[in-house]
Amino acid sequence: MCASVTFIAIVDGAITTVALPSIAGQFRLTTAALDGVVVVYPVCLAMAIPASAWLVERFGGKRVLLTALAAFLGSSLLCGAAADLTQLVAFRAVQGLSAGVLFPASAALLFATFNSSEQVRISRYMIIPQQMAPAAAPVLGGLLVDHLSWRWVFYVNLPVGIPVVLFGVVFLAEHRGRPPGRFDLTGLLLTAAGLGAAMFGISEGPNRGWSSVAVVTALVLGAVLLAAAVVFELRTAEPLLKLRLFADRLFRDTNLINLVGLVPILGAMYLGPLFLQQAQGRTAVESGTSTFPEAFGVLLTVQIAGVLYARVGPRIIVGCGLAGVSAVLLLFATCDEDTGLWTFRAYMFLLGVAMGGVFMPTTVASLANIARQDLAQASTLNTVVRQTGGALAPAAVTTVLVLSTPAAAVADPPVSAYQHAYLALAVVAAVTSVFAFTLPDAPARAAAGGTTASSRSALRRPRHEKTG
Repeated sequence: MCASVTFIAIVDGAITTVALPSIAGQFRLTTAALDGVVVVYPVCLAMAIPASAWLVERFGGKRVLLTALAAFLGSSLLCGAAADLTQLVAFRAVQGLSAGVLFPASAALLFATFNSSEQVRISRYMIIPQQMAPAAAPVLGGLLVDHLSWRWVFYVNLPVGIPVVLFGVVFLAEHRGRPPGRFDLTGLLLTAAGLGAAMFGISEGPNRGWSSVAVVTALVLGAVLLAAAVVFELRTAEPLLKLRLFADRLFRDTNLINLVGLVPILGAMYLGPLFLQQAQGRTAVESGTSTFPEAFGVLLTVQIAGVLYARVGPRIIVGCGLAGVSAVLLLFATCDEDTGLWTFRAYMFLLGVAMGGVFMPTTVASLANIARQDLAQASTLNTVVRQTGGALAPAAVTTVLVLSTPAAAVADPPVSAYQHAYLALAVVAAVTSVFAFTLPDAPARAAAGGTTASSRSALRRPRHEKTG
């Protein structure tokens, strides 16, 4: 159930870009005029995330997940039937709002159902849709647009999603956390507006220029609102986002690794197709088949990491994974106009092998010290961090490309610009790797080995305090 939800939402976020030229032709617009169709999705997704934890606690994970999925499918149908650009953007916004609830709700339900040792095993399967979805989206989108129409990039969600809803209604068990307090409306307004403004600024910065009035205004407004939200939430007895969870070092450090570490990882995934199609002049099909091997590398390493997790701990696995990412990015930095596709594919496979040591261990370890009643809150914060890192990645790549390209050739960056971008991403991965080796992972190893929180507390208690 959760795997299917993840696959649908990730594919939808990535597949729309493929259909933009066809949509532009249908509505007699330029592709640039359709920017809102792409940007509105992550902006609305970010705005909806803060409310997801309260909704799960108030109405239960099953009800929230199925309602959000039904809204997502309904808006997909409306997107496909849109008569003009205004309708398409509006329905795309509803998709984003629904997805903003889907991600943390499915994660909260999943991690509340299984203990830490089981979570390691489950994550080995959950990584499959997470990796296959972004790799399959461009290929699937191209086939749908070429053989049917652009409307099917939205309609395709229905035959996949409707059986998932029916399955969830019949078989999905209900889960509730602790009873929520009053709804924190002020916290929602501050965080939603702040995240939305920041996401807009980050997404539009590479397109409009980081010095443009709209981007600067959005970034400054987002920073001010988020700072106000942090102050307010820390002073509120019943906050919408329980930022006090970051007081736990393991939770804080794993999220920091996710935030910064996602930049080189997703940045490389964003940069690869650009290099192949723009620098080497490859076709979209050649690009898609050349970036796809990354998924196989991830799937291989995740299985190994799942076996080693309780033995060596996430610190070693994540640190080595990020070090591997840095090393492979240095290999990418040697690519030029003459680099063959099979060489590039081999590098992508190696990148996937290294990446597989990062995703699962950080996610599972982040929840090792979190009480079961706080899992919905922790999942929401994890989602905020991952979405922010995901938005920063393409922004960072595009910025390096622009800075490394002469002003007269900004529309056609030279090969050296791509090489500089890979080098910059390698440095970020290396720095994050060093930090990852300081991760305090003893609680995560104990939890994966089946030791309960109460048992760990008893083990840490001075001997004279033990009873019985």
